Amino acid sequence: MTTSPTLDGIKARQQKTWASGDYGAVAALIQPISEQLVQAADISAGSRVIDVATGTGNAAIAAARCLCEVVGVDYVPGLLERARARAAAEHLPVRFVEADAEDLPCDDGEWDAVLSVVGVMFAPDQERAAAQLTRVCRPGGTIALANWTPDGFIGDLFRTVGRRVPPPPGIRAPVEWGTEPRLRELFGDRVTDLRVNRREFVFRFASPEAFADYFRACYGPTLKAFEALGEADGKLLYADLVDLVRRHDVARDGTTKIPSAYVEVLATRTGS
Repeated sequence: MTTSPTLDGIKARQQKTWASGDYGAVAALIQPISEQLVQAADISAGSRVIDVATGTGNAAIAAARCLCEVVGVDYVPGLLERARARAAAEHLPVRFVEADAEDLPCDDGEWDAVLSVVGVMFAPDQERAAAQLTRVCRPGGTIALANWTPDGFIGDLFRTVGRRVPPPPGIRAPVEWGTEPRLRELFGDRVTDLRVNRREFVFRFASPEAFADYFRACYGPTLKAFEALGEADGKLLYADLVDLVRRHDVARDGTTKIPSAYVEVLATRTGS
């Protein structure tokens, strides 16, 4: 497979974005999503599992706790170093490999289960990424994903940032992976028994400002947006984020609780 120079340039910028800040701190907050997905996928001990766009290893580690044979892949070396340290701390034999979700270094049908938690959805070439997920999954194997939805809090977050710093033109929004029609387009007849279940994760912070500070410092996409804007426009974005959180906040105890919708996607690779 080959990619266009435009997509290659976008991917290079994405790598720098995810390497900035401290994505591991954000990933630590959403670890429960991976635990829930692995349980929903009902993966058996001894299964061969690959976690695509693993980041700091959330889903890979969750699968390894089920005594699976696990590999996590990501194209950001710094995130993989964090993942290796986490797995080593738990004495889990997970192997982490630097690789692109759009060009997985795997044989056809090599894996019993293919996972990705809010990871592969950010690949700029969505069709190519979906084709890779299905290619490396064995016939009858499981594909399990967790993707943010366009109508949830994270979808609103991306739109809020995008109004100040527009995304690259011609690239489909990552949150389209959070809609059933788009998932059916991406996977087509390569999967059967496609199930798309809406779930909710709740971010918990001391205040709306605490959320804005955390994501400005740790989450690459928002950190880079602030860097691009400069001080004056950055203050406007900060105010936008605080207002966004206030609109989604459901806490009644003086803290901040932000329900964030995602879809849990389970499918079976066609064939036998």
